[in-house]
Amino acid sequence: MADARNYTSSRTGMKRRLRIWFLLVASFMGWAVYTSFQQLESRAETMRALDSLREKVAAAEQRQAELEFEIERLSDPEYIKELARKNGLAMPGEQPIQVTESGD
Repeated sequence: MADARNYTSSRTGMKRRLRIWFLLVASFMGWAVYTSFQQLESRAETMRALDSLREKVAAAEQRQAELEFEIERLSDPEYIKELARKNGLAMPGEQPIQVTESGD
C-alpha cells in the first residue's frame, strides 16, 4: 500500500513538472513568434526606406548625367552661338531678325 501511494504521488509530481515544462516551452515559443513578427515588420519598413532611397539615387544619377551632358554641350562653340542667337544676340556684322505673329 505504501508503494501505491508513493507511485501516485510521484506520478502527480511528474504531471506537475510536465505542466510547468509545457508552460515554459509555450512561453518561449510565444516570445519567439512575437519577436519574429516584430522583425518581419521592421524588415518591411527598412525595405520600404531602402526602395525610397534607391529611387532618390536613381533620380540624382539621372540629373547628374543630364548636367554632364549640358556641360559637354556648353564646351561646344556652335551650341554657345545657338544659345546666344536664341537670346537675341548676334555676331558682329549680323542683323537680328525678329518675327512677330500678326493678330488676324
